[in-house]
Amino acid sequence: MAEPRKAPGEGTGQGEEPGSGEDAGEGTGPGPDARSGPPHAGERTDADARFRTEWDRADRTEPDREDRTEPEPGPDPDPDPRAGLTALRAATTRKGRRAAARGLGRIVVVWAVGTVTMLILAGALPDFRLQSPDGDSATRIAVTAAVGAGVFGVLSALVWPVLVRALLLVPAFVLGLLVFFLNGSLLLIALSLNPTGSGEANPETAVVVAAVMSAASSATSTALTVRDDGAYRRRLARLAYRRGAPAVSPDAAPGIVFLQLDGVGHDVLHDALQERERAGGRSLGGQRLLAHRLPPVMETVASWHGTSHRLIPWRTDWSSQTGASQLGILHGTNEDVPAFRWYEKETGEVKVCSHPSTALELERRAAARAASDPAVPGGLLATGAPGDTASRGNLFTGGATQLALVLSVAVRRKKKTRSRAGYFAYFSDPANASRTFASFVAEAGREVFQSLRSRLRRETPRVGRGGLYPFIRAFATVVSRDVVVAAVIGDMLAGRTAVYADLVAYDEVAHYTGPHHRDAQQVLRRIDRSIALVAKAAEHAPRPYRIVLLSDHGQSHGPTFADTYGLTLQDLVRAGCGLPVSRRAGRTRSGAEARTAARAALRRPERSEDVHDGRERRGLEPVVLGSGNLGLVSFPELPGVAGRETIERRHPALLPALTEHPGVGFVLVRSEEHGPVVLGADGAEHHLETGKVIGIDPLLPFGPGAAETVLRTARFRHAPDIMVNSSYDPATGTVHAFEDQIGSHGGLGGEQSRAFLFWPEGLTPPVPAGETLAGAESVHRVLRRWIGECGGPVVRRAAAEVRADQVAGSRQAG
Repeated sequence: MAEPRKAPGEGTGQGEEPGSGEDAGEGTGPGPDARSGPPHAGERTDADARFRTEWDRADRTEPDREDRTEPEPGPDPDPDPRAGLTALRAATTRKGRRAAARGLGRIVVVWAVGTVTMLILAGALPDFRLQSPDGDSATRIAVTAAVGAGVFGVLSALVWPVLVRALLLVPAFVLGLLVFFLNGSLLLIALSLNPTGSGEANPETAVVVAAVMSAASSATSTALTVRDDGAYRRRLARLAYRRGAPAVSPDAAPGIVFLQLDGVGHDVLHDALQERERAGGRSLGGQRLLAHRLPPVMETVASWHGTSHRLIPWRTDWSSQTGASQLGILHGTNEDVPAFRWYEKETGEVKVCSHPSTALELERRAAARAASDPAVPGGLLATGAPGDTASRGNLFTGGATQLALVLSVAVRRKKKTRSRAGYFAYFSDPANASRTFASFVAEAGREVFQSLRSRLRRETPRVGRGGLYPFIRAFATVVSRDVVVAAVIGDMLAGRTAVYADLVAYDEVAHYTGPHHRDAQQVLRRIDRSIALVAKAAEHAPRPYRIVLLSDHGQSHGPTFADTYGLTLQDLVRAGCGLPVSRRAGRTRSGAEARTAARAALRRPERSEDVHDGRERRGLEPVVLGSGNLGLVSFPELPGVAGRETIERRHPALLPALTEHPGVGFVLVRSEEHGPVVLGADGAEHHLETGKVIGIDPLLPFGPGAAETVLRTARFRHAPDIMVNSSYDPATGTVHAFEDQIGSHGGLGGEQSRAFLFWPEGLTPPVPAGETLAGAESVHRVLRRWIGECGGPVVRRAAAEVRADQVAGSRQAG
């Protein structure tokens, strides 16, 4: 049933600006009312010309939050219409005066702060002065600072959006740094326009002064407007109208927003929705006398759970990682994606899902498969209406034309498909650059502190978190989050039909801390704040929206294979093949997506160590790759997929060395006689095509559905010669990653295979009660059905064929 739509601003709590959050010092409300959940259906306002009027009318007529009072119970009196009209006009007039007074007061305060900041900097920096060489009076210096601060503020508001749009093709990180130099240029112009003629600064000092003034003004403005619903609405309206007025008809069907919480498993989310206890007070005889009840980690999502939304788990494919899962969810097929990284013999290349070239190739293959196979539905977001859907922060486009931070288009140079266009929407506000930079620095510092604390406490397991990792983490948890959230809000205010966005912050941090660590829990809390911000924006969109949360996989914890056993999987394979083994266990670089996403934002080339040329490899050495706790072994000299019998003839000690190792759960090979066979310790076998089991089934600890998903992967064209899944302890949930990760995913075992789906009650259940939703392709069909239930467009075959041609053409052009 459709619920009555809230008036603009009604029921909202503390506002939070796009791209802001806990790090920027802003507050946020608890999100939508727990009784009603997020707004997703109801009365619609007129579009286009009437949309701006609706925002203005809400600001003029809505009473202050403190003026709202509940009526006394009892019969309603018969009101005098003229008296009511007079009262309404009086209230409106008072509201307008108060709003104007508050707005003017904010401008004066921000101007005053900018003036004081400029005076302080003039006294502290030797190369920045506000007086003539002969000296000026204190009054003249104050006037110079006030005029300079005012002109700088006006120039920033008027000139900055034009400059950023002109620099849209500049790489993201370069643009972020260029912000400060442009601000410095604006300050120099402001000083030159100062009628007193007393201000002077060299270019380097101007950059510093402009950055400090922008940060101070942003912090002051934020502190003054954080609880002002009117200011919050106006900021959202400005963000929307930078993209143009929404062309949404008054009777438009609800839109739908899919927010992917990357790496958040079902169990992690379920725990984050529960109230917590913290011991406090005194104890007697070791017994706790007082316990403090703490709110859930994710308060906004918890308020929806059980009221407006429902939560279920879904089982991933064997390759439980973003590349395979998101390709299946967004494009309806993840065929022939055996792992996060794999070796293709015909080209001698290693494919890595987080590389732009690989992401583009996978999208091209999926589009071609959709065009040739009627059973493959095609892109989830592919519609006949350009600009009606959006993909934000994903590996793949899903067929959308509105893109921001999409990895598969990072290698393209076409204006309509570049993924950096979303940066303009965020950096067009100069205060955003300063705020994000400050949050970026704070997050990097937080990572250094947390890493040092982990070392001092001698926490185990523990992996290295030095080098560039603090900055990579800050990119994932601050820059990517800010840009994606701002883009999603803009999409909603523009009235787009369907939006799919990926928030990668938790996955990046949990790789290095573990999925249940307190550091990862803090990231979940900040993600919840972003979800609350999106929900508030939905209340002001020109159409109602349904918000769906989901994840692509979970994470399983445990010490790495190398730390536990003193050797890597590559060492074990080389020993089984009779090849020399290094005396020191090497490290496998983490495959976290944020690392490559940051390189793509900088337009840096893909790392050479991730690309192997089989023709240049010396001798007959095997290619050994790790994808979480899933290992892949390929023999470049053997064509196709080498059979079990061939491997045993050439390397008789290899398979026993793998299957009998305590860190290996099972091994998949292809037998010329029996087809795909899973091997375990003590000669155990599971013939996947016939179901015959010899000894104790090696797949038994991995739960139901393991045999089916392993058999599906074994039939992939680019499946390796040997696939190795680490051991798994069902009692503790631990696995052993073949990469340098504490929280890992990519194979079978534990929480990594239990993703979640969190959907509003207005949509049909994903599967009938008692059934299990299994596989990313099944999730795609559910999401496609929900888009249809919201009145969204049905993707035609022609659209999929056109998309395949576009991707193929882009690849040739690149």
